[in-house]
Amino acid sequence: MSLRKNSEIQPIDGNEGTKIKQYFHPHNTLSGINYSVAQFTLKPGKSSKLHKLASSEIYYILDGNARLNVDEEAYELEKDDSVYVAPNSKQCIKNTGSENLRFLCIVEPAWKAENEEILE
Repeated sequence: MSLRKNSEIQPIDGNEGTKIKQYFHPHNTLSGINYSVAQFTLKPGKSSKLHKLASSEIYYILDGNARLNVDEEAYELEKDDSVYVAPNSKQCIKNTGSENLRFLCIVEPAWKAENEEILE
């Protein structure tokens, strides 16, 4: 078993102006998982850079409102909404609310820098 307490995880700065807390990833989990789970925080009006991943990804909104662009589609999201994004999809997320946007990203296979391409 691996226990990860939110209060013990130090956030890091993401490339796109987000704060990231990496909860589970094969490098920090004893159970040999093949996916990663991270919490992102994005300030009002900010957005991630347009990017694509070689892995599939699920966004789960914890707090706030967002617009998720995936390829040519845009999705308006709010607390407790989730979206599956297929591998190699062009994507970015914007905080459209007045409070911090907090969301989980579940990536399978686990996120690796070499599997992400920034497109802007």
